[in-house]
Amino acid sequence: MSDTALHTPETLRSRSETVAAALPALMADAQHLSATVLLGVHGRKRAGTGDEFWQYRPAQAGDAYRQIDWRRSARSDGHFIRQTEWQAAQAVLIGVDDAASMTFTGHKGRPSKLRRAQTLAMALAIIAVRGGERVGLTHLPEPPRGGTAQLMRMAQALMDGHEAGDYGAPRPQVMPMGSRAVFLSDFLGDPAAIEAVLGRAADRDVRGALVQILDPDEEAFPFDGRTVFESMTGAIRFETLKAKSLREAYLERLAERKARLQEMCRRTGWRYHLHHTDQPAEPALLWLYRALEKVRA
Repeated sequence: MSDTALHTPETLRSRSETVAAALPALMADAQHLSATVLLGVHGRKRAGTGDEFWQYRPAQAGDAYRQIDWRRSARSDGHFIRQTEWQAAQAVLIGVDDAASMTFTGHKGRPSKLRRAQTLAMALAIIAVRGGERVGLTHLPEPPRGGTAQLMRMAQALMDGHEAGDYGAPRPQVMPMGSRAVFLSDFLGDPAAIEAVLGRAADRDVRGALVQILDPDEEAFPFDGRTVFESMTGAIRFETLKAKSLREAYLERLAERKARLQEMCRRTGWRYHLHHTDQPAEPALLWLYRALEKVRA
């Protein structure tokens, strides 16, 4: 079938209606999930440029003479520096793998890996925007922005179209210097592509987290006897009469992949987290929130 046939007014209208129907549900899930993380002051107590007073600290060698607060210093025997709270809006870039493998779920009662990734991405974005930060999606050319309108643009983009291949890899188009980034994927594709992206991120002083999302069937390999394994696009197909005999080798390869991801993160100052779709999303979001606060410092 040609690309022209795939993009008739009827098919485009049908897809738009599908996206429009799914968008409110995604935003509702993300709003509910984000509410589980207590924002407080968003962990922002860090000295820097801003107007809001934070604390006084004793002057140290190397401090500029003009930084001394003479009124506070006059009440003691030493010199003190007036520190203000760090208020510079930071950028958080979020990448969601939308390749075919992410649409897998081993049970109709579990969300697909993609839906869990989308929900986590939007919940994290909501938290960041509420904290005064700018957010964006890594695969879009637009720079990160703040505000509710940006959240809606992101949600629309997450629902609007997917990669054609079986497996995806982070494809950041914009990575501001010193920003933070999150990539959510099953990371079952070419690990060299992930290593390359983390290397470029490190060169730009961008740090963040990899969240590997797997269905529990991908961890347990609960297959036995005659089994046909087929990729989500149908491009790869393998049939065996003894599926159970493949389990040990499969689990070994999966363990190697996890170890390689963790080593990538260790080398580049990133953090790694494994999440299963049969588990609640709240702990994963809380881990992400804390992880980004730590790499900010």
